[in-house]
Amino acid sequence: MIHNRNRDRISRREFLATATAASTGLAGGLAHAAEAVRAKAGLIQVGMAKIDVTPDYPVRLPGYAGRKTESEGVLQRLWAKALAIGGDDGDGPAVMLTMDNCGVPENVTEEVAARLKAKAGIPRERVMICSSHTHTAPWLEGFLPLHYVEPIPRDHQDRIRRYTQQTTDWLVQVALQAIAARTPGRLAWTQGRVGFAANRRVLVDGKWARFGVTPDGPIDHSLPMLRVTDANGKLLGVVVNYACHCTTMSGNSIHGDWAGCAQEYIEAEHPGATAMISIGCGADTNPEPRSSTEATEQHGRVFADEVNRLLAGPFTPLEQGPVARIRRIELPFDTPPTQEEFAKRLAAGQAPNAGSSAKRLGYHAERMLEHIRRDGRVPATLGYSVGTWRFGNDLAMVFLPGEVVLDFALRLKKELDGDRLWVTAYANDVPCYIPSERILEEGGYEADSSMTSYARPCRFAPSVEDQIVSTAKALLPEGF
Repeated sequence: MIHNRNRDRISRREFLATATAASTGLAGGLAHAAEAVRAKAGLIQVGMAKIDVTPDYPVRLPGYAGRKTESEGVLQRLWAKALAIGGDDGDGPAVMLTMDNCGVPENVTEEVAARLKAKAGIPRERVMICSSHTHTAPWLEGFLPLHYVEPIPRDHQDRIRRYTQQTTDWLVQVALQAIAARTPGRLAWTQGRVGFAANRRVLVDGKWARFGVTPDGPIDHSLPMLRVTDANGKLLGVVVNYACHCTTMSGNSIHGDWAGCAQEYIEAEHPGATAMISIGCGADTNPEPRSSTEATEQHGRVFADEVNRLLAGPFTPLEQGPVARIRRIELPFDTPPTQEEFAKRLAAGQAPNAGSSAKRLGYHAERMLEHIRRDGRVPATLGYSVGTWRFGNDLAMVFLPGEVVLDFALRLKKELDGDRLWVTAYANDVPCYIPSERILEEGGYEADSSMTSYARPCRFAPSVEDQIVSTAKALLPEGF
């Protein structure tokens, strides 16, 4: 048989070409596979949900002590929202909830957390509930127990209790909805800045004199934002934080204040996305200007515009779900008045010519005397739970209960890495104002007089700042 060498050579060429193509295809396939692996890296199960929590009946609104009647209509709907992070393996998902409310008290938080543990197996440290502190949302039972210097009418109290029970159910429901909505997605965070918060403590000779605007006082204008997207990059929602009271609105109608307006604007401009807002350590700041619907909408617009600007810019990806920790500590009160001093305050407050301040102190003294008769003394400490969520080495969130003043966030950002830190106040409980050592030295509302509304015996001991800061730092890795 005669062989055709040319045909053989062509066959070899074809073979080499085919082999080359095959190897190229294999390399390309491997490259695409590697790209797919890289694309999947950083995917975290995420889900978001929201639920309307606006009452369809009148109910007392806390926040401003002059209110004596129930709410007069609804100017803006109120919402509870939830973000679930992580799968069912390990400790399970972590759930952050935000609510348009002046203060979700510990009794509500603990009931919600207990139900979520029973229904979804979620550990307590993986549930964080953050209040917006709007002063135009319904009163929850357990919050601000002595804010109004007279007993609450029984029918008013019945509706407060009804709304509290509904709120507990709503928070559980929206958390479970967020868990059910989980899908592979991505988390990333960044920080921006807005400037409508103003330090409200006016000092004279280094001591608190009144509320007002102190341009050179401590302030924190940072605006940290968490972006939540699905695996294809579609925006599912944002969580944003700012250290400022929600006290732009006055009156006695239901409204979410500047935080409510900001959420509305963000969601309208990003259809299908959920906007969640929590509050930083802004207990000694107010929005400026104030006391009008126009100012409220203005602040909400400024906030939403900054969110939109940030969404177009760079982010730091978070490739791990949070490592969650929580620690209960006892914050000591200073030396309280004696039983005799409380008795004198009660008598002065009940005198026919008693002024508003004397009446408030007398009403508070009556409760403290009840403590003494029942327990032999007033409470010596306040139970306080500090929480942290750490996302790898890229971000640490600190959750502090109460109306926490600016100094705590400023100090934590100085002593830790401020570029990787996010501090939320009004978290899991609002037991009272949490003053720094500086605020205690200056005195005034946040240090002293506000404690009567919260049924606390007296101001805190100066050591509470160090105690809270050291606890937060101990919950995070050394050198964070």
